[in-house]
Amino acid sequence: MLLRRSTSWLLIAATLLAGSSSLGCGYSEEEMQAKVREIEGLKNQLSAEQAQNKKAKAEIDEAAAKIDQLKRQLKGAGVDISNLNANLEQQARALEDYRRRAEQLEAIKKRFELLREKLQALTKLGLNVTVRNNRMVIQLPGDVLFDSGRETLKKDGQDILNKVAEVIRSDAGLASRSFQVAGHTDDQPLIGGRFKDNWGLSVMRAREVLSYLIMPTDKGGGGLNPTRWSASGYGDTDPIKPNDSPENKQSNRRCELVVVPNVEEMLDLKTLVQ
Repeated sequence: MLLRRSTSWLLIAATLLAGSSSLGCGYSEEEMQAKVREIEGLKNQLSAEQAQNKKAKAEIDEAAAKIDQLKRQLKGAGVDISNLNANLEQQARALEDYRRRAEQLEAIKKRFELLREKLQALTKLGLNVTVRNNRMVIQLPGDVLFDSGRETLKKDGQDILNKVAEVIRSDAGLASRSFQVAGHTDDQPLIGGRFKDNWGLSVMRAREVLSYLIMPTDKGGGGLNPTRWSASGYGDTDPIKPNDSPENKQSNRRCELVVVPNVEEMLDLKTLVQ
């Protein structure tokens, strides 16, 4: 740009000189002196711009030399200059992916906290809400639900299940989740009765709890959506305490309402509660 401007000034000066020569006597002495001063001004301006252009060219050459030096240093350090742009683009994509993942995790954490907050209302009923095996679990004491060795719900058990169902049913977020009823026993072998082992007892207790929870409310049940519920029995294979005392055995005799996580929630929930 500086070169183009300098050339323009030269053309202007040449034109003025030519005009002065061709007109000759057509100008007064005062006009001639003014033209001379104008030309001298243009020459000075041209010189200044030429000097500025020379300085800019020197700075460009110096910057180019520094870039070449930096390239040589990077090459000596094993950095492939040709891949820098590609690497920067990859890093930018990685950062964007990380940002999106962080936002997703934060959203999951908020939903988890909200879910836990809603379920904490059940602790007022004496129930334990916790995370086990990367699942949020509502633990129902087995001795409150059933008599020893039996799978028929007691009246107190029905009352607790009705309160649990009411909490779930009255919240659209909870009602839309999937649950599994898991039956558990202690390691005391069954003697007599209709069940051969604790597996059979745990399965039937889970089934009994599920049947009551999905029974229509007009029939006295919990009125929950049956398509959202399933049942399983673990016998004595998944204790929460060692079976080495009556108190611990009592803790292991339980039914759990397990909140089945969505696919996007398949992460370590314990990391969200620390």
